[in-house]
Amino acid sequence: MANFNCNTIFLFSLVMFFFCYGHFVSAFEFQVGGNKDWVVPPANDTKIYNDWASENRFQVGDTLRFHYKKDSVMEVTEAEYKKCNSTRPNFFSNTGNTVYTFDHSGSFYFISGAAGHCERGQRMIVKVMAAEDEDSPSGGDAIKSSGAAVSSVGVSKLVLVQFVMSYVVASVMF
Repeated sequence: MANFNCNTIFLFSLVMFFFCYGHFVSAFEFQVGGNKDWVVPPANDTKIYNDWASENRFQVGDTLRFHYKKDSVMEVTEAEYKKCNSTRPNFFSNTGNTVYTFDHSGSFYFISGAAGHCERGQRMIVKVMAAEDEDSPSGGDAIKSSGAAVSSVGVSKLVLVQFVMSYVVASVMF
């Protein structure tokens, strides 16, 4: 026990903080379509983007990266998705390198804004999983509004626990 000093305890606390903090707030970036760009799919493979999305697990905080040339990406409602309607998107970008962040759980509907591209299969449905802590009996807005609160409360509690642990260890050791 005499070998422990303040630096050792500080280093241990720091490592634990980054280990636990990273666990609670980790997010991933997904390249839409894997190594393929956001393009009109071949006629014989019009479900390529939905197949890709169903092979991945998306969570709140994750991001999608769309790479494309002379095109755009839009996030739309389910009804607009089914009609390939791009007149009222919830989100629009035509930068060629678009990053979209999921801010709540649920289904997200993406289409190309270029004329005729959506009808030819350049569209995708992404289902974002609810956080494990979300046990809301009602769906919709209750889940959307509670997602960020669950994450921030979880991290706050973690920081408090780590601070208390550090204090206790330091008190016991010295």
